[in-house]
Amino acid sequence: MKNINISKSFRAYTVMMVSALIITVAFSGCSDLDEDPGMSRLAIEPFKGGEEMQLAVTGAYSLFMTAQQRTAGHIETYAGDDMTTHRESNKSTFREYDQMSFTSLNGRMIEKYAQLYAAIRAANTVLVNSEETVLNDATLQDNLTGQAHFLRAMSYFNLARTFNEAPIVLDLSPDFEITRSSKLELYQQIESDLLKAEELLPMSTPVGGILPSKGTTRAMLARLYLDWAGFPVKDNSKYALAASYSKNVIDNKGVYGYDLVDDMASLYSVEGSVNSEGVFCVSFCAPCGITFSNRKNGKLGLPSDFGGWQESFAEIRFFEDFPEGHRKDATYHTEIPVDAAGNVTADVANAADFVAWEEFKDQKNPVFRKVVGPFEEDNFNTFMTSRTDYFMRYAEVLLIYAEASGRGGNAGGEAWNALNEVRGRAGLADVSAADGSIEDFAFTEKKWELAGEYLRWYDLVRMEKVEEALSNRNPRVSIGIFYDANGVGTPVPLAEASNPILGSLGTDNYFAPLPATEVGQLPSLGN
Repeated sequence: MKNINISKSFRAYTVMMVSALIITVAFSGCSDLDEDPGMSRLAIEPFKGGEEMQLAVTGAYSLFMTAQQRTAGHIETYAGDDMTTHRESNKSTFREYDQMSFTSLNGRMIEKYAQLYAAIRAANTVLVNSEETVLNDATLQDNLTGQAHFLRAMSYFNLARTFNEAPIVLDLSPDFEITRSSKLELYQQIESDLLKAEELLPMSTPVGGILPSKGTTRAMLARLYLDWAGFPVKDNSKYALAASYSKNVIDNKGVYGYDLVDDMASLYSVEGSVNSEGVFCVSFCAPCGITFSNRKNGKLGLPSDFGGWQESFAEIRFFEDFPEGHRKDATYHTEIPVDAAGNVTADVANAADFVAWEEFKDQKNPVFRKVVGPFEEDNFNTFMTSRTDYFMRYAEVLLIYAEASGRGGNAGGEAWNALNEVRGRAGLADVSAADGSIEDFAFTEKKWELAGEYLRWYDLVRMEKVEEALSNRNPRVSIGIFYDANGVGTPVPLAEASNPILGSLGTDNYFAPLPATEVGQLPSLGN
């Protein structure tokens, strides 16, 4: 068969690859990706030189960036207890996950699936063609090959966390009889790619985590093994590996260029986007155009009262439980600065008023500062920003080490130090074994540290805590009244104040179904 239009993913891939994919990649602060065009090819053919191979890798980065730049790339994480979306409007695809009632026809999940496989096939193009390539600069060839392995691993990691099973594609020829691979097989493929990337990549890269290094791959291996030890595979032997790899990163942070920043709030600003805490990041460039901007921030986190797109709000119960202090202030906006006309203002020092979240007229939820950004940067009125996406921060590495050491039964003083380093920056007192188990402390600390970063859901899944976290999601505070466009208040039962759970909270409902559009055109995926 030669009809490569049989699948939406294959269609997307064919259009982009056969058209030679001319894409500008704006990875700020990344000198290795300054080339404008990127392309990937269907034919197996050696690269003619380092520049051509670099272009192909740039094309793979471009597609990976496209798969991550919108909230569709993280849609399943709206099921977590830290995030919610609007109860009405056009957010139905997000509400499906917010309410645990997702279907195989969810348009944003279909989009995510297709884009991730486009990134995978672009990486495959690099890897297959590089097998027949011998560059004069062997170090450059190793680095580029390692980057392709890393990008493929990251794409499959995203798929593995989203779907219980998914197909594994490693070559350039469409397989019309392709079947699903198990979670274990997905983990094994991710591990294989990360280990190969670890072998080939340099020890470190320029600060900011924009390009992967050995340190990046070791941190990601630690995250992978922590997931692997949890639900659904539950291979407890992987806790020791998670601890070992994360400890390697911590012990060599000076070599890799990682460390906690002093002011956590600076991480979520454009000005502070390049920093030592980013272990792996995708950097965006709003002035370069919509294709290259981060489209998960800015007005997406504001209610319609203030011209927002009301896409990503904070859950009230989670917010109320959050320990007070600088970290909470860095995570949330509890009030909106407005000028004399009632519009949001960047001139916070001279704001005419501050509107508390309990006074919002549309939907009363705290606002994520991590999404909106600091008002002073004036990105609240746009859906395109140059904000960095943190796929992993050094704080997470510290907490992985603490938790994995505890669950593996080998938590010594260094593991407690790692936990307390994160707590210390948050202004919390040190804890020790006399206060409780390190794994419980680390799991909870991760809850607060990574709130609103599209990550909490995965921890609930691996530890089978979805029901515990979501079984009583109604907010403690009484919301009670909503206002229409004319300012008329109407009493509303508390149950309608947020998006009530509609689907199962059991493990049978932890993972998204493969898109119906894909299964319909590739029936073997339904087996």
